[in-house]
Amino acid sequence: MDSENKVSSIDDTGSTDNFHNLDKWQVLSPIAILYFGVSVFKHLFSNIIFLIPAIAVSYKSILEHPFVWLPGILLALALLSVFAFISFKVYRYRLTDDNIEIRSGIFSKKYLNLPFSRVQNVKIEQPIYYRFSGHACLKLDTAGSAKNEAKLIAIKLDYAQQLKTQIQQHGQNSEALNKQQHPTADSNEFQSESAANNTTQEIVLNRRKLSDLVIHGITSNRIWIFLGGLAPFYDRIFNYIGESLTSLGINLTELFSLQSHSILEVALYALSFTMLFMLLLVSFSVIGAIISFYGYTLNKLADKYIRRSGLFTKHEVSMSLSRLQMVVQKQDWLDVLLKRINLYFEQSSSFGKNLDSSASSSKIIVPSIKPYESQALIDDAYPDNSLNVLVNNHEFDAISKRFIFRNIVYIFMPVWLIALSFTLLNGKPMLALLVSILFVTLCGLVILRWKRWGIAKDKNFVYLRKGLLGVDYYCFPIYKLQQIQFKQNLLMKRRQLATVKFVLASGSLTVPMINQTLAYELIDQGLYQVESSKKSWM
Repeated sequence: MDSENKVSSIDDTGSTDNFHNLDKWQVLSPIAILYFGVSVFKHLFSNIIFLIPAIAVSYKSILEHPFVWLPGILLALALLSVFAFISFKVYRYRLTDDNIEIRSGIFSKKYLNLPFSRVQNVKIEQPIYYRFSGHACLKLDTAGSAKNEAKLIAIKLDYAQQLKTQIQQHGQNSEALNKQQHPTADSNEFQSESAANNTTQEIVLNRRKLSDLVIHGITSNRIWIFLGGLAPFYDRIFNYIGESLTSLGINLTELFSLQSHSILEVALYALSFTMLFMLLLVSFSVIGAIISFYGYTLNKLADKYIRRSGLFTKHEVSMSLSRLQMVVQKQDWLDVLLKRINLYFEQSSSFGKNLDSSASSSKIIVPSIKPYESQALIDDAYPDNSLNVLVNNHEFDAISKRFIFRNIVYIFMPVWLIALSFTLLNGKPMLALLVSILFVTLCGLVILRWKRWGIAKDKNFVYLRKGLLGVDYYCFPIYKLQQIQFKQNLLMKRRQLATVKFVLASGSLTVPMINQTLAYELIDQGLYQVESSKKSWM
């Protein structure tokens, strides 16, 4: 029988000798069924989660008809089990010295052949249900489409570590070979780094304590999105809450009655209930931050950053410094008040991915660190950067004030005038007042946006500042640029203004309405750096 059709089972010992015996198609360990089952359940849950509010407010009627929902749940569990088992049976993979092949799929057959030279990240995940057996999942990401990814499921953790080392070593060897074939000014630098890779031990750059994760959960609270989704069910939810409190002896109508309580007492009751409600909402965000970032450490091994974190599912993400596209400091308004920063190391992104911030393979996030810690990490990645000096001295070139005029006069003011005229003609002065307050608020936000937006540069880096209530800073080496776009309409040309768009492998950044001379300087410097520098953006 041809080796293409031979199937063997992987040795769970994870010995390095097994690397040379995997040219035959391999089957997974039966424990992989758990992974497929959980994956299908998560996919289904992500679709039915929007029905939870409706189920919550009508659960009594649902429970009264078990002959309707109970068979459906049993059937869904049976189908899930069958799907997980068949997915396990059809999954095959094999390894050679320089690539991995994977066959999978039930209804839509998939075949992936991924050369190790295209692998950007090697990520190890260990779900909680694999910790007892010592298994893990190995994920290989590329810099291209999200479809060009490989994932080995339910392999031994020590074997995953060995395979990760082998793939990363292959990437280093490929880069060294390319340097030898195309020698450049930084070849000696690369050779010295490669030699250091074999001897350097991991250095801990940053750890996150539980208190830091609590702060991150509070400052990055996104529960308002969930509240917006609950809007159609507010009446039923509030009625249900009122009935539940009445059953506990708490009468909200009497509690907030001005006839039996003073205005101060009613205000205190309202404030107390609001604080309890907000505390409940924030607690969900805090729990999410702890689950994602528990045990967080950021280590450095030679020229690689390694992030490890996770309470239930342990994640290990490594990123080579050469693949780093830019660093980003992000601060929401609460981060500004608490003097905390979320630092992102961003590299080539796979456009179209839908990844959460903690598990994303296109970036490494360091949550809720202090400004001096953030600058120390940036200095480690980009020793020649001037971000701290620019921030402290406010040396960013602001965008034109025409930005304010354009958005307020051309966009918001016509809408406000139409709405104001309509409300006044219909005899609704209070609604007209609310529309005017909204208009003034939007004008204030436009001014804040203009005040935040700025740009600076030196001989090696471009620095961007933007934000609204918070403030974000972006720093990237000029030679990493993929494209620079110059945009200018007739009105902007008359006032010698232009918009510049920087395109990197990690995404794009736009700076609107800056001085035309500065725009040309940025473009000239960017093109010169890209053409003259022999450094690879990867």
